[in-house]
Amino acid sequence: MSLQPNRALVWFRRDLRAFDHAALYHALKSAQAVYCVFVFDTDILQALPKLDRRVAFIRESLVDLDEQLQSLSQGRARLMVLHGKAVDEIVQLAKQLGVQAVYANHDDEPDAVRRDAKVAEALQSLGGALHTFKDHVIFERQEVLTQMKKPYTVFTPYKNAWLKKLTEDASGFYLKPYPIKKYAHALQASPNGLRGQCTVPSLMDIGFQTINLAALKIKTGSTGGAILLQDFLPRMDRYQETRDFPSVKGPSYLSVHLRFGTVSIRQLVTLAYREMLLGAASSKAGAATWLSELIWRDFYHQIMANFPHSMMSSFKPEYDAIEWEYGQEADTLFTAWCEARTGYPLVDAAMRQLNQTGYMHNRLRMVVASFLTKDLGIDWRWGEHYFAEKLIDFDLAANNGGWQWAASSGCDAQPYFRIFNPITQSQRFDPQGKFIKRYMPELAHLSDKEIHLPRSPIVDHAQARAKTLARYAVCASNASINKAATSQPV
Repeated sequence: MSLQPNRALVWFRRDLRAFDHAALYHALKSAQAVYCVFVFDTDILQALPKLDRRVAFIRESLVDLDEQLQSLSQGRARLMVLHGKAVDEIVQLAKQLGVQAVYANHDDEPDAVRRDAKVAEALQSLGGALHTFKDHVIFERQEVLTQMKKPYTVFTPYKNAWLKKLTEDASGFYLKPYPIKKYAHALQASPNGLRGQCTVPSLMDIGFQTINLAALKIKTGSTGGAILLQDFLPRMDRYQETRDFPSVKGPSYLSVHLRFGTVSIRQLVTLAYREMLLGAASSKAGAATWLSELIWRDFYHQIMANFPHSMMSSFKPEYDAIEWEYGQEADTLFTAWCEARTGYPLVDAAMRQLNQTGYMHNRLRMVVASFLTKDLGIDWRWGEHYFAEKLIDFDLAANNGGWQWAASSGCDAQPYFRIFNPITQSQRFDPQGKFIKRYMPELAHLSDKEIHLPRSPIVDHAQARAKTLARYAVCASNASINKAATSQPV
């Protein structure tokens, strides 16, 4: 590699914004000439369906990112976009540019860790380096540990330690935004004749079908993330009261923007934390609850970093002994669940929401996950994989954590004898059936009482519950857990 003094390449991945960006900041501050690139990685894309909302979201967000970079550099810099194996493309581009280093933000997904190790090794062999930084969480990896210097595996003590660490940060270091504009003069146009094109390719160019995200009311890029954040802030004070009701505008709807980094986690936590501490008494509870949800995200990411085995098998090894249903009957039940034909209105409405929009309300994610694992007796990994294919906000750490929570096989999961009743969940969180009627208009004529009742159900909940308790008993480790199995369903 013919190195040029003070040249750097910023590799965007799950951080598609040009503000408060750790890797971009460090590159701009360290080098005199900085170039920017994104790779449509065929190692990832080849496994995806050709009609994929996530790829469409990324594509539109890259257009937004390119515009941000042009604005920052007064028209000089453009985002280079490559299509191929990231390991090869990044190394070849770095060689062509003659950069001393590639800058990127951390990604702790097991496949990403392996990819980055290959890139780092290849760059090192050419005399370059890969520098990576924390960006998409507040605390990562082993920054928050127990007194025994071990990673936390239970959320509440982790949350308390997380808040303590943040509270003790008198300088505000952990929440301080990275000042990109101050160093933006280092952004440079890419030399002519390089591999990367400076126009974002269409979905068809990279082998995918066109999707109209606007028709699904999905706002993309940092511009879309900012709009959603401003819409949510006046509602934050009611978050605790509204977040569990799928027919109510309660969530922030920022999950996909957190996933692809079109918002800054530092900005979100700052807003929630300040409101929790300094806001009006009436708004503190809502801010604290939203902050807790953001901490859950950090929690699951540090679980993934410290216990990568749990991304493929049960966090609690004893739960791998569960005898799930397999064979033709299980396939039939799973297909009915996927296609919203379980006969339980809330479950089916939730699955229609997922299939039609790529989004599912968080309360409903718990309901349908519990139904698949504990009413149908189907391996949680089947559901996790289906969500991974359908969710526009799919995030491995959170998706895995959520499914193992529902299946009781994960860290700090609900006890195996806590089995959601899909009827009472419907009555409690969609009392007038507004959400059900939105996605199952054929039931709109039913009364508020009738709409929650199952119709031609594929399984009887009471019988399924008894079978689940027996199925999970193999994992019970002591008499107190067995005794607790008589608890009432929720």
